[in-house]
Amino acid sequence: MGQTMSNGNGSGRKRHVLSALVQNQPGVLAHVSGMFASRGFNIESLAVGETEDPHLSRITVTVNGDDKLLEQVRKQLEKIVTVVRVHDISREDFVERDLMLIKIDAASERLAEIKALVDIYRGRIVDVGAEQVMVEISGQETKIEAFVDAVRPFGIRELARTGRIALVRGSRPSREESEGETVGSAAEAAVVGHSHL
Repeated sequence: MGQTMSNGNGSGRKRHVLSALVQNQPGVLAHVSGMFASRGFNIESLAVGETEDPHLSRITVTVNGDDKLLEQVRKQLEKIVTVVRVHDISREDFVERDLMLIKIDAASERLAEIKALVDIYRGRIVDVGAEQVMVEISGQETKIEAFVDAVRPFGIRELARTGRIALVRGSRPSREESEGETVGSAAEAAVVGHSHL
């Protein structure tokens, strides 16, 4: 289940991850992100990319908010013509990943230390300059943030992250599909938690 945070009213605020399958048309991303903004959700992470079908993209949105309010957003998302399906992965076993590129100050005498940290976190150095290195690292959000904390004392020049993406494990159909949902129909949407990797 999602992480719960208490607020002044005593109602639960959880981390929600929604995976929306949408048509590749101009304005879809603006519609989806605008729907969250209009309901007061602050988007923590948003990742979008083409799927195995070149006509469809998958948008993965991570937000913190109240369950009931998120349900209102879900219903509004389903009314958008270009939204094919909002996938509920809260009850599924899923894998999530985040990708980061980070430039780290790297004086020659400290390069070995940085390389050791990169190996520990299973990243890789993708560019080396006279005074800095660029590292690529992927994994769960906690791993990414731990690496950032570990290299912060060296000095961070820049970093960029893709945001979280997630897919359900295995080849079995998702819960929505097993209940007879087909592409183009509305789906139950989602309060989801972290995977257990």
